[in-house]
Amino acid sequence: MRLRDAVVELRQTSDFTSLQEAIPYARFMGISGELVDGDVIGRMRYSDHLVGNANVPALHGGTLGALMESTAIFKLLWHGETTAIPKTINITVEYLRGARPQDVFARAEFTRRGRRVANVRVFAYQDDPDCPVAVATAHFLLVQD
Repeated sequence: MRLRDAVVELRQTSDFTSLQEAIPYARFMGISGELVDGDVIGRMRYSDHLVGNANVPALHGGTLGALMESTAIFKLLWHGETTAIPKTINITVEYLRGARPQDVFARAEFTRRGRRVANVRVFAYQDDPDCPVAVATAHFLLVQD
């Protein structure tokens, strides 16, 4: 399925499965999205290949960054007016504590969403949404169809 078709299906069905299947990187990383109480929540299912340091053990910071960037894009697509994929301008990640080898969730908030640019803040957490393991600030170019 083409990515744009997956975005159209997402908006019609509120099911992120077709979008996840259309993005090979999301499949490899185990990143998915879902609607919870009307908000987009990203999830990265734990897998051994996500561990950065087996001695600690902790998830690799890059995997957390990928989850947070993907969650922001999922939210932009869900609330977007076009089917074009937003382009990442930049992303800054603050790692607050080690992420244990278990599933990680992420929630995105719009700081500003204009016609051309969106600023998004993303919070990654494991057990408690009020105790994030990482926080990201990202800027996206909203591409028109």
